[in-house]
Amino acid sequence: MEIKFYNSLTNKVETFTPIKENEVSIYVCGPTVYNYPHIGNIRPVVFFDTLRKFLEALNYNVTYVTNFTDVDDKIINRAIEENITEKELTDFYINDYLKIFESINCKSATKYCRVSECMDEIIDYIDDLVKSNDAYVNEGEVFFDVKKDDEYGILSKININDLIDGARIEVNNKKKSPLDFLLWKNTNVGIKWDSPWGKGRPGWHTECCAMINKTFNGKIDIHGGGSDLKFPHHENEIAQSHAHDHHNLANYWIHNAMMDINGNKMSKSLGNVILAKDVIKEYGPNLTRLMLINAPYRANINFNDETIKNNQAILNKIESLVKQMNLYLGMKGYILEGKGKRIDKFLLSLSNDMNIPNGITDLLELIKEGNTLLRNKEKNDEEILDIFYSIRNILDILGLKFDIKNFNEEEKSLYNEYLEAKNNKDFEKSDKLREKLIELNIL
Repeated sequence: MEIKFYNSLTNKVETFTPIKENEVSIYVCGPTVYNYPHIGNIRPVVFFDTLRKFLEALNYNVTYVTNFTDVDDKIINRAIEENITEKELTDFYINDYLKIFESINCKSATKYCRVSECMDEIIDYIDDLVKSNDAYVNEGEVFFDVKKDDEYGILSKININDLIDGARIEVNNKKKSPLDFLLWKNTNVGIKWDSPWGKGRPGWHTECCAMINKTFNGKIDIHGGGSDLKFPHHENEIAQSHAHDHHNLANYWIHNAMMDINGNKMSKSLGNVILAKDVIKEYGPNLTRLMLINAPYRANINFNDETIKNNQAILNKIESLVKQMNLYLGMKGYILEGKGKRIDKFLLSLSNDMNIPNGITDLLELIKEGNTLLRNKEKNDEEILDIFYSIRNILDILGLKFDIKNFNEEEKSLYNEYLEAKNNKDFEKSDKLREKLIELNIL
């Protein structure tokens, strides 16, 4: 099956060809861990988890790496405020992130990188750039010399002259040019490490480059993250990779769009920031996840009552049929795990630049067909079983989780007794048995 992704580097939909046959390397930029994640922080987590599961369903061996930025000024300031160490602060929030990932059925990364655990590699990477004259040292701080990269702006398509004339560039008198960015910060505040340039800590943009080099030892297939990272973060990663390794770091750069709240950009200044844990608590993991993926990934999601209502209706249809099929097949003793033959249309939708909304439409067609099969007086168990397997396979890729119940002999006997009472029009007995079956979560 041909797979196509929109490559942010070329601004084109391109056929996906991995570097190594049947293997895919993915690195997704993770959070800076100094606070609880808001719902927008979770969109890339869920989207790239779905992309990974899609590739694995096509039998690719995926190495999926993401990071936690646990060295940052915001972390240091927060730790000082709370009178705890940076590690105590970041450990707490990393654990919180991991709990959220698990709760919304995200598969664990092949590897979680922490900046603090890769410091030797980061210092060596910066030192290589200094030695190659692509970076320079000034008063114990190291800066990347942007003018050395003729292709700077290749990802963000931002005009360098506009950057110099405008804002968006951090003012620092130690820089040769306003465009140059910090690789190593000289500081006496907070956590710091020894380096050839004095005690300090790394700049944000170098960390991912060094961690990718350490983990993958070369160019990767896919580099992902939110669209807000295109500039300056990912642009600066590419510039360093040009200097250090003479390539674009990744063949495919994939970015998901942002989250709006009732039509407005989510921001602290507007007071409309919604924490992920609060959304999950109120709406549940399945609905939260479905809302985050049931939209074109390159378009903003508007989190509002209509979005919630529409996705809840979809979820209700799925849950109702899964439960009915589980009951019908389980009571007849069929094995409830298997590979369906009706998943190709769904996979084809996702192969077209991860068109998950179209994939969900394909799923709803299977739901409709499954309901029709269950209503038929003369049921075709083979077809019902195939639809059930196919739906479950699709739900696994989407990361939607429903409890599948395997019935014991006592439960089967109770259900058959209920059906017999119902057929004999013994409504008093059937009602009592029905209540018991509901209590046991069978009906």
